[in-house]
Amino acid sequence: MAKFENTEFEYIVDSKTIATFLKKHFGGKRSAAMPSVTLPVTKFSFDDVLDAPNNTGVKLGHSSMLLKVNGQVILVDPVFSERASPVQWAGPKRFHESPIELADIPYVDIVLISHNHYDHLDKGSIAQLKDKTEQFITTLKVGDQLIKWGVEASKIVELDWWQSVSAKGIEFVAAPTQHFSGRSLFDRDQSLWASFVIRTPQTNVFFSGDSGYFSGFKEIGEKYGPFDLTFVETGAYNEAWQGVHMIPEESLQTHLDLKGKVMMPIHNATFDLALHDWDEPLERITKLAEENNVELSTPVFGEFFALNNSVSPERWWRSLK
Repeated sequence: MAKFENTEFEYIVDSKTIATFLKKHFGGKRSAAMPSVTLPVTKFSFDDVLDAPNNTGVKLGHSSMLLKVNGQVILVDPVFSERASPVQWAGPKRFHESPIELADIPYVDIVLISHNHYDHLDKGSIAQLKDKTEQFITTLKVGDQLIKWGVEASKIVELDWWQSVSAKGIEFVAAPTQHFSGRSLFDRDQSLWASFVIRTPQTNVFFSGDSGYFSGFKEIGEKYGPFDLTFVETGAYNEAWQGVHMIPEESLQTHLDLKGKVMMPIHNATFDLALHDWDEPLERITKLAEENNVELSTPVFGEFFALNNSVSPERWWRSLK
């Protein structure tokens, strides 16, 4: 089967790379691999979503988002399971509970999926969503996985890079990223990965999915910017995979390349997926934003915010120390 490729970088993982990471992961010393106290989570109900104004968002954890745009309920990379793992008895475990249970969401208009890694495409969540979701929008060949899990093919739209689809007055554009895909040793790069532009005449936001830094972000900014809000991967980084994940300095540059007005760091503070302390990404990106006069929004999980006027200056993790 043909494999998908990045435009600027070939990511090769050999046994030596894996062995080195595992040695550091299990043998290294970190002062705070995970929180020692309960993280703040603001619980909300589905009625709160219905009552919220249009162009509203809420962080659920890691890269999972709930958005309300044009009256439509949108879930982005929904991961509600306890672990981001092939099995629920082992693997990275959540630091915090979800601000809303998936069982308490009676319907979803659109589920948006950036790629098929376990921390972005969750089988347990799809099992609960397949019958109460009107449409799934994702990348090439990810739909095959959804169909295997029982999602009706008629509900699925697959997009290649630069392709778009409009649903209920909202345009979704799949844009390039520099990453990879695979859920086992045997399906490497057999499905596509992407970021997404989500826009209406009233708002324009960018969701990075997972990516290393590359020139494509500047191209996206030229084609679709400026963005009211950028959700940019900022966490689970390591020098061994810098080509497919960004360090905070690169995350900030991505926001600038995209011509973003406000940046919201995602992909952090929910799972232990790298070798840094759990709050290091938030601290580093906060310092960088201050040094570069970038408006940074860091809401508590479950806190509603406006997509086109996101102002959440609270640095909630600092009060936990």
